[in-house]
Amino acid sequence: MERRKILIATKTYPSISMTYRETVCTAGVLLDDSENPIQWIRIYPIRYRYLDSEQRYPRWSIISAEIEKNPKDYREESFRINDESIQIIRKISTEKNWEERKKLILTSHLKFSSIEDIKSQGKSLGIMKPKRINKYYHKQDTREWSLRQQSIQNQLDLFEPSVKLEKIPYKFYYSFVSQNDTNHKFSIIDWEIQELYRKCRNSSKKSSQQEKEKEALEKMRQKLEDDFLKTKDLYFIVGNQKRFPKGFMIIGLFYPPRVKSEQLSLL
Repeated sequence: MERRKILIATKTYPSISMTYRETVCTAGVLLDDSENPIQWIRIYPIRYRYLDSEQRYPRWSIISAEIEKNPKDYREESFRINDESIQIIRKISTEKNWEERKKLILTSHLKFSSIEDIKSQGKSLGIMKPKRINKYYHKQDTREWSLRQQSIQNQLDLFEPSVKLEKIPYKFYYSFVSQNDTNHKFSIIDWEIQELYRKCRNSSKKSSQQEKEKEALEKMRQKLEDDFLKTKDLYFIVGNQKRFPKGFMIIGLFYPPRVKSEQLSLL
């Protein structure tokens, strides 16, 4: 393994795994020693919630870690990581309208115009700006993990206590048109968005669970539709799955504030 610097761009909500009990997919940008962006990178598998507290890297942090190409994954962006080698170097701020984050993630060789553009270059990970977002919406999902998933969570380990993972009973989506005028409906599996739902629901003062969830879903809509579509310069970090290479999902949202036209004229 080789020690490298990585910008952490997004993390997906944890999924239950027979092999690892629980895994998280982390997407980021591989950096050179001077912290210039090289390429997109996918770190998988990683048992994020089981990491030591000082190794739980926040989003938009630069870390140093020992990594190697994942020989079991044909996708060129996929790497494995030595959990114990993770060192958090610094957090990238949002100063000056996210200036430093933009420089690291919106460089020409990291951006794509469409999903077809990503596929044509043999990539499985990238960032794109939709031409138009039609709407944000949600769908109801199962409320409990499958019996098989529950049994994995309930497995006893003398050396490692189980950390229960909540099943989110909804899925969240954006319907949008890419720059080549192709229509898409992509699910959003960004951990940050799942956590937004949990926080909105848990902070609700409503009396019943149904009312709490209804209020949380409306706050989600206000954030992801009213706020993001009107005040943010919204980009999608998208990726596919090893088993389903043709299907892409939104694994992260990049949402710097919009710069007003009068500000642009002064640049």
